[in-house]
Amino acid sequence: MGLRLLPLPGVFQPRSDSVMLARRIPEEPLRAGATVLDLCTGSGILAVTAALAGASRVVAVDVARLAVLAARLNARLNGVRVRAVRGDLFRPVAGECFDLIVSNPPYLPGPAGELPERGAARAWEGGPHGRAFIDRICDQARSHLRPGGALLLLQSSVCDVDETLARLTGQGLEAGIVFIHRGPLGPVLSNRVEWLREQGGLDENDHEEVVIIRAARPSEEGARR
Repeated sequence: MGLRLLPLPGVFQPRSDSVMLARRIPEEPLRAGATVLDLCTGSGILAVTAALAGASRVVAVDVARLAVLAARLNARLNGVRVRAVRGDLFRPVAGECFDLIVSNPPYLPGPAGELPERGAARAWEGGPHGRAFIDRICDQARSHLRPGGALLLLQSSVCDVDETLARLTGQGLEAGIVFIHRGPLGPVLSNRVEWLREQGGLDENDHEEVVIIRAARPSEEGARR
């Protein structure tokens, strides 16, 4: 990808799912002056990729201070400008709209009842159903998209892809799956196989599908106003 990332201690380093989503970003038809929002930025890989793909303004958001620092450093390392801010999902960009929103949020389901407030696990724990962040993104994305803008959201089949599509469609977005990768479970979910089987979240081979969902706000909305 031609991307350089500084491995900052305490910041979750990109894995194959982040790379999958990063590779999809240049396929988006980013217009001149396009703006991009990266939610749960982590190392900043998606934000930096968007800036390298030609976006004129990129905002990266994460709740972790070290992640915000990592995004800033990695943007500088790659010679691009990214505004990295600390906050909870859309709160730091209240009232702002973007041409593209990208997110690889924490989506792994687990038996713990509460989300961790600190530590490395914040980068992957998505609550009992893996949807603690996904649902909020689905419910709020439309109000932060310009007409014709799109959301690229990555998640696993173990946290109900159909529910995500239904939520996005219910918000008036045109949603569909644009990428699927099927394979064995990663290290965290591999330690939860028995629990996942009880929840009915695995296929007969204990595999998962990592998918990228694209949800677009219809462009004709702008013409009606």
